[in-house]
Amino acid sequence: MEKLRLVKVWIFLVLLTISSALVSYNFPHYEYIITIIIGLTIVKFLGISFFFMELRKANSFWKIAVIIYLLLFSTIVTLIV
Repeated sequence: MEKLRLVKVWIFLVLLTISSALVSYNFPHYEYIITIIIGLTIVKFLGISFFFMELRKANSFWKIAVIIYLLLFSTIVTLIV
């Protein structure tokens, strides 16, 4: 059962990666392209950290720390670019 769940998450992450590539290729001059790609990256980051690094079984401190880091990093990158 656990293997099936990991395979589903993996397929979802691959689809997100492909969609990021398609979005950046098809809309290179779109105004909000960076925000869309950062949003897809946030979802991929959470999928990898919670399912493949097993952060969902970790202490609450680490869960909150990863989410705060993700929010700060994505906000800074979005504002700089």
